[in-house]
Amino acid sequence: MHLKRHSMPEFWPVPRKAKVYIAAPMPGPHPKQGCIPLKIIVRDVLKLAETAEEARKILNSGKIMVDKKVRKEPNFPVGLMDVFEVPELHIRCRVNMEKKGLGLEKIKEEETSSKLCRIVGKTTIKGGTAQLNLHDGRNIMIKTGSYRVGDSVLIEIPGQKIIRHFSMKKGEPCMIIAGRNKGVKGSIKDIKERKSMLEKSTVKIESEKGKEIETLKEYVMVGVYEGEEKGKKEKA
Repeated sequence: MHLKRHSMPEFWPVPRKAKVYIAAPMPGPHPKQGCIPLKIIVRDVLKLAETAEEARKILNSGKIMVDKKVRKEPNFPVGLMDVFEVPELHIRCRVNMEKKGLGLEKIKEEETSSKLCRIVGKTTIKGGTAQLNLHDGRNIMIKTGSYRVGDSVLIEIPGQKIIRHFSMKKGEPCMIIAGRNKGVKGSIKDIKERKSMLEKSTVKIESEKGKEIETLKEYVMVGVYEGEEKGKKEKA
């Protein structure tokens, strides 16, 4: 699978004019414009290999993990909040949203066992059970709890036990994950739900720098992962 370099996401750290084509991410947990192929992370982001062939050999060795599972497919899509690890080299990163797009953020070993996921869908099943559809393609079955689309859950990985639930409400910490203000972190100041089919729900956010930003509700990811929360407490 390949795509033309001029159509690849801007945050991929690959020269656009060096060649015509580049490997396309395989269908999986993240959309094409919201992920980075595993091979590109190994070769172009972390510089663990100089060529695509070297990157394949590293992947085939079983030393690369994503969300605590060994991944060998070069085109496997790695996306928002995924945990990337090379235990042998003590490399541990989380895919976070930056101003230009997705980027890797170094994390501590104890932070690799949890992951923040946004709820993008909820389906009621027979017997009073509900299924939560998460942004990374996961599905979690629940029997209790007031979970809604737009909320977030902090889960254990590779298992999927819910550690904490973040509701989309005033005062909650959040991050903008799409649009021109992507990467901005802050807290929810107000939520405006749509009143007609012609409107869209919006969220007003007070950024960490004290600036007010209004963006679409679907562009907001509420909550923090454990490492980020600990870091804020240590600074305070």
